[in-house]
Amino acid sequence: MNKRARELKNYYLTKEFEDKYNYEGELGVSSSEAGTVFKLWSPIADKVDLRLFENGTGGEPEVIFPMEKKAEGVWEYKTDKNLNGKYYDYLLIIEGKESISSDPYAKACGLNGVRSMVIDLNETNPNDWENDKAPEREVEDIIYELHVKEFSYAKEGGFPENVRGTYKAFSVDNTSLRNEGKIPTGLNYIKELGVNYIQLMPVYDYASVNEDGTGAQFNWGYDPLNYNIPDGSYSTDAANGEVRIIEFKEMIQALHKKGFRVIMDVVYNHTFDLDTSLQKTMPYYHYRIDEKGDLSNGSACGNDIASEMPMTEKYIIDSVLYWTEEYHIDGFRFDLMGLLTVDVMNKIQKALDEKYGRGEKLIYGEPWSAEKSYIEKGAVGSYKKNIAKLDEYIGIFSDDIRDSIKGHVFYEDEAGFVNGDVNFIDDIEKGLTSFGLSPKHIISYVSCHDNHTLWDKLSITTKEVAKRLKQYKLAAAIYMSCQGRIFIYSGEEFLRTKNGEHNTFNMPIELNRIDWKLVEENKNMVEYYKALIKLRKEFTGLCDKDSDAGKNIETFIKKKGLLGVKVVNKKIGDVEPLYKEAVIIFNANDEAVKVKLPEGEYKVLLDSDSFGKGASDEVLTGEIEVQGSSAVFLGKK
Repeated sequence: MNKRARELKNYYLTKEFEDKYNYEGELGVSSSEAGTVFKLWSPIADKVDLRLFENGTGGEPEVIFPMEKKAEGVWEYKTDKNLNGKYYDYLLIIEGKESISSDPYAKACGLNGVRSMVIDLNETNPNDWENDKAPEREVEDIIYELHVKEFSYAKEGGFPENVRGTYKAFSVDNTSLRNEGKIPTGLNYIKELGVNYIQLMPVYDYASVNEDGTGAQFNWGYDPLNYNIPDGSYSTDAANGEVRIIEFKEMIQALHKKGFRVIMDVVYNHTFDLDTSLQKTMPYYHYRIDEKGDLSNGSACGNDIASEMPMTEKYIIDSVLYWTEEYHIDGFRFDLMGLLTVDVMNKIQKALDEKYGRGEKLIYGEPWSAEKSYIEKGAVGSYKKNIAKLDEYIGIFSDDIRDSIKGHVFYEDEAGFVNGDVNFIDDIEKGLTSFGLSPKHIISYVSCHDNHTLWDKLSITTKEVAKRLKQYKLAAAIYMSCQGRIFIYSGEEFLRTKNGEHNTFNMPIELNRIDWKLVEENKNMVEYYKALIKLRKEFTGLCDKDSDAGKNIETFIKKKGLLGVKVVNKKIGDVEPLYKEAVIIFNANDEAVKVKLPEGEYKVLLDSDSFGKGASDEVLTGEIEVQGSSAVFLGKK
């Protein structure tokens, strides 16, 4: 029990506090030739000193300046000197206790984020940065989840040793397997796959990896430290605060030039621990606590960010807008979005829409939490059950389609439609049309960094490899036929495995790295994925994001383990459909089944054995035989 924490939170929740201290202006530090201004919001502090340092770690402060308390609880220090390149922190006295804190609004930092850094961001821009922009949107958004270190770490990927595992690797063009020049790796490989969005797993400054190169050297990064600074462990020089910023921007520029839009995975629902600038500058304001004053733990990570608090909500919105403006980020994936309030998510969507155009920036997240969270102020979380309260453009991961296809992620032996339980056919049918929701709401997927890879999950339920490979293709065919946006876990297309481990967040990089050799070993599966992605973009009836897009899909056969649908394709924007009508058939039974086709002449475009080359040029009418554990795609001109 923490009685004082509850007392503080009760005070923060009063109308008196909010009327007096809610602040709408800019916070943090701004630096230019005209001078430098520091602003810190801490209404509860009795005294705040600004401490300046020459370096990001070690040493005593060069100088200490007392800050002046202004209206609305903002502490300020102004100087006509340009302090660009200086490191700083704050010495606060709150309720008689002294603490040292970095700046919650810091935009640069030293090693391991201990000290903040004054930065003139104009000096961090790569050549031609002012002309950097996202590529044009395609008819469908195909998202590929990628971890910076995993992407280029393996020697076989062909990346120069000095950039492996870093932001710089993304600027290396024309890499190939073992540097042989035959099989592309890196961004050229992903581009050939047909992907047009890269979702980067956490790249803000996180706490669990020591940036000096010692100690733990791999983590997924779901443990925030500094929300508005790129992580230093992926830079070539983490001790110099400007390097990570420059190299991050170079990465974004390279991705845009290659034809990818970029999504950031963000974790505004919790922090690594309570040793944060948010807590030190405003104790228990930014965190949820229960009636007894104990920390809420809906994240299962020890704490929950209180996004219902006005200044916390402002902090999150400011952060999102900062990444889009300064780093040209094209969208955000929200970790445990259920812990964030509906209000903050809708305000984020509105702010981005007003600045960039309706739906231009993609917003989606996990509509769940690990445990129950103690939300105050009458706010509600962005859970799946509250989808009707969320802006139509905010997407959610469809765990329903994921688990219906392959079985529940938390019950290893439980099968789904493709691997033994054909009773999921109703859910598969509903999943094709977004379970009655607007397709804008839905992210269709079958695997991600969390839980077992698709190959590892099917390895548990299906021991026979040949049969498992068929199930794998069928799983991919189903989720890529679902309306909504398509999400692919990196390496899924070449049977990525983590040797049966389901939670590798801090396991060695050797287990987590992308094994580029598998591109060669499983080239047929890669070709199948390419064909699926190509067909997805051609079947505009599946790409349609209108709220009534479900009308494009009509079931014409449905019985045990067998589902056939007809898809009406229409013009979307400037894209004319190649096939005015398509037929997709899924057969989860072991045996082949003959299926009567809808009226008309059809051509087989893809089946489980054709790897994108087309089964034949033969025109079919009447019926077709669909092999066991397979999918067939047909087109009608």
